[in-house]
Amino acid sequence: MTGEVHKRFHEPRRNRSLLPKPRSVIAAVAVCVAMYSGTASTLRAAPEQNASGSNSERVSRAAGITANPERVALSDGRGSTEIDWDTGNGSMGFVFVTEDGGKPVLFAKGSRGNEVVPWIGTHSYFFGLYGDDQRRTLLAKVTVSGSAESVSPRRTVSWQAVARWALIIGLAAVLYFAVYLSSTGSVRTTFPTEPTTSHRQLHVARNLFLGIAALVCVDGAIFHSGLYVSILAPSSYAGRVSRIARAEKERAPTGLKEVLVLGDSRIAEGFSMTLANELGSPAGLKFVSLAEPAASANTWYYMVREVDPTARRYAAIVVPYGIGYEPNSADPLRISMTAPLLRYGDCFHFASGFQRWSGRFRAFMACILRGSAYQDDVVDLLSHPVARIRSIRQEPTRMHSREIYKGRDYDLVGTSYDAATGQVTFAPKLTEAQKLAFRKSLIQPSQSDTEYSLKLQRDWIPRIMNRYSNSPTAIVLTPVPRGPFVELPGFTKGYDSVLPSSVIQRTNFSLPGHTFDFLEKPENYFDAFHLNAKGRQQFTETLVSEVLGRLRSAESKPQGNSGAELAVNRLRATNDAN
Repeated sequence: MTGEVHKRFHEPRRNRSLLPKPRSVIAAVAVCVAMYSGTASTLRAAPEQNASGSNSERVSRAAGITANPERVALSDGRGSTEIDWDTGNGSMGFVFVTEDGGKPVLFAKGSRGNEVVPWIGTHSYFFGLYGDDQRRTLLAKVTVSGSAESVSPRRTVSWQAVARWALIIGLAAVLYFAVYLSSTGSVRTTFPTEPTTSHRQLHVARNLFLGIAALVCVDGAIFHSGLYVSILAPSSYAGRVSRIARAEKERAPTGLKEVLVLGDSRIAEGFSMTLANELGSPAGLKFVSLAEPAASANTWYYMVREVDPTARRYAAIVVPYGIGYEPNSADPLRISMTAPLLRYGDCFHFASGFQRWSGRFRAFMACILRGSAYQDDVVDLLSHPVARIRSIRQEPTRMHSREIYKGRDYDLVGTSYDAATGQVTFAPKLTEAQKLAFRKSLIQPSQSDTEYSLKLQRDWIPRIMNRYSNSPTAIVLTPVPRGPFVELPGFTKGYDSVLPSSVIQRTNFSLPGHTFDFLEKPENYFDAFHLNAKGRQQFTETLVSEVLGRLRSAESKPQGNSGAELAVNRLRATNDAN
């Protein structure tokens, strides 16, 4: 194919060098970057208006409800979106959800608020904001739909998929002709009327290499430079990881002994940074949370590297561990959310954390061609540019709501689970939406998924520890409460089966495995995995108390007790450095 193009467009007498002019290549890359920057600036400056084709509709100018995203990409049969509502005048509002035209159920209430909906499936969900609980006054509405990642052979290919392939083909054509036009010699302006021949070599391998090199350069200029990261969808996993990591990296030192807390959704729901700082500030501690839903141990490693490049910023880092599950089908999600933190040199290191070769290949390509990890985000940006601009402008408010979040205010008291039959009996007080959320969270992880989760923790938690082996930062390992029903299949294992004792013994402030057993009751949970507001408060109080108690105990012991003395010296050294 490359040779045919050269036959048609090159003159027989054309004198081609082995490499194109450096100035031409640089100019081509500069033009690509300039075009991207101009497009991004234009998108940012576009006026706020309803996106064409959006299914979000304002019924009242004073009230509104939005879903971010409205079209949810499903992984392993489910996905999540975030619902924001505001009555506009401070009056009480009632949010009802209707699934596929079924019976409306009360989802939430309040004058304003936001709720994460983790149970979106392959259905249509109508969220309506009403001024009364009888649904007489509709203030605003939005429709959310879920679409599976895999498409059946009989299903018509969506226009987004067509657009994606058109972009790929167009990019390949642009790159090829950029190399062609940057080579030496005159350019033929007309097609030959008769077949021509040339004794010149076609350089197919050379042109292929130059095309790949140009593709890597363009990808690096756009996706590795931070240009595209600034317009990632704030509600996406990659967008959230990028923003919280950047905010923490740019945060000025407080002068206190700072403690970083890592984790997934269980820590994000269970740990209150605000409460922890209220309890820890008298002792000179400052707690910072980078816990993010769906984040696994390999993502934690790169988050820590991003926010603490010197490995000396924090007095301690709290690393959770426990029984969980990591489906192989979620590999694209984990790769996408970690992509903003990756570098070219991470290609083998990052890829080694995946079980399947397909996951390893995706991870490898995400380090070399970062844009491959952002395919869905790019398509979403091109499909709904105005909605993306609006969500980026609302991001400061979302970051603030993350800090003041207090947890879910309902529990599962009266709900029971029969391990023999697998049946759940719900408490009458739960709404249909709350029951649905619990059913969606009641996942039966396979043995391979559970083992995959354990492998990730066993491989990557020691890597975090090794990074701080010569640092004054202390690593604190803490178990995570398992859930309200520990008899669930796959969650009956003890904490000693998660990490080898040799790993736990390397730390001086590890909490015992049964520290949070008292929380594993229905009154402290809102679904099968996540603590509610009450459990969040108790977990935070216990974690802070345990950390403070061990620090004080270490400080009170006489010198010569090498383990405790080392930990205290680490904390003091970090405090002096700050």
